[in-house]
Amino acid sequence: QVQLVESGGGLVQAGGSLRLSCAASGRTSSSYAIGWFRQAPGKEREFVAGINQSGGNTGYADSVKGRFTISRDNAKGTVYLQMNSLKPEDTAVYYCAADTFYGRVVAGRSGYWGQGTQVTVST
Repeated sequence: QVQLVESGGGLVQAGGSLRLSCAASGRTSSSYAIGWFRQAPGKEREFVAGINQSGGNTGYADSVKGRFTISRDNAKGTVYLQMNSLKPEDTAVYYCAADTFYGRVVAGRSGYWGQGTQVTVST
């Protein structure tokens, strides 16, 4: 079992940057693939980025490619989402999710979810 806690959200102007963190607690947190998702008001939750257990495989939504970077530090049990060149349409609650299978993470069918952190990008 793993517990996930997101942090790093906030208010930023368009063009700015934020780095989100997902702290995964539990004895075997490095055994989980991690994904970032977001949900804007009135919209469905969408996949943003994912990373496998070793960090050697990553994936991104087309809308964030070239702007966002996902990484992990297994020694710290933390996954990061570096968000650059932020746009107002990036405004959403961002969630991290974990599962032992990377494919389930990407598909949004993870077994574990965090509580979310709000990201607001102003014009």
